Amino acid sequence: MTSTKAQPVGSLGHPHGHDHHQHRHGHNVAGGGRALLWSLLLILSYALIEAVAGWRADSMALLGDAGHMLTDGVALGLAALAARLGQRPPSPRHSFGLGRVEVLAAVFNVLLMLGIVSAIGVEAVRRLLYPEAVDGPVVIGVAAFGFLLNLAIALLLMKEAHSFNQRAALLHVLGDLLGSLAAIVAGVVIVSTGWDPIDPILSLFIGALILFSSLRLLRETIHVLLEGTPRGVQLEAVGKAMAAVPGVESVHDLHIWAIASDRLALSAHLQLRELALWPDILSREQELLAEHFGIAHVTLQPELDQHPLRRWAEAPTDLLRRPDA
Repeated sequence: MTSTKAQPVGSLGHPHGHDHHQHRHGHNVAGGGRALLWSLLLILSYALIEAVAGWRADSMALLGDAGHMLTDGVALGLAALAARLGQRPPSPRHSFGLGRVEVLAAVFNVLLMLGIVSAIGVEAVRRLLYPEAVDGPVVIGVAAFGFLLNLAIALLLMKEAHSFNQRAALLHVLGDLLGSLAAIVAGVVIVSTGWDPIDPILSLFIGALILFSSLRLLRETIHVLLEGTPRGVQLEAVGKAMAAVPGVESVHDLHIWAIASDRLALSAHLQLRELALWPDILSREQELLAEHFGIAHVTLQPELDQHPLRRWAEAPTDLLRRPDA
């Protein structure tokens, strides 16, 4: 259990009276869903054209990029579905809503991307060992069109890439963009010099770049699933700010986690000077957390310090006290 301080022995078994306030969810999934759907239609159309051209030109770069774009269609379809599910309100079965669907979709898409990179890498190595002639002009023409299309889609998605789900979809499209660029360079080199190995070499280089970005996003999404403290949030800084509210003696059992990319939740125990101050303290804490830290879903438990000789499971300095305490 992640906490800034273990719970004091004196409060074990204390009945928990949780106080909540309204949630302010800043969703952009509606616009993001439309962008994903348009991107899906464009990518599937181009993937078919590129696959036929790659087969006729016998280009590893084009065939690999076509396969990549086909799986991107699946990824974008899943991302669009996750964006729509994320709009559903909380229910008795899913009290937090379905915001975590976008995280699961992102994990699936990243794993799919890793599979694509592996397949392209294996085929590129095979082409290096057993070179095949590539039709350079066809590669240049198709890849140039694909580059412009992927650039337009990337710009469309960048405006809405706020969630893990949309970032994973954008990662697929950026991979396509780099793949098209690699195919253009390969075609130019082949036409100019006749050196066919440039085609699989560039495929390996682009695959390495995509692999790095995929692993980074995978690490972030797994961190969310493990209820880690959200990136950019300092647990100690939040606790100290909460402890500085007048009437609060200390803060402990503090937890902060992400329900979804744009929805943070917090729970904590607050030791008070007087229980009668709790309504005003609760209002101040809610305002502080929402305005300064962007945390709208808050569960706080008030406690009175009635044990002058307290024992702690950890060092007393781990307790977040008021700065003047």
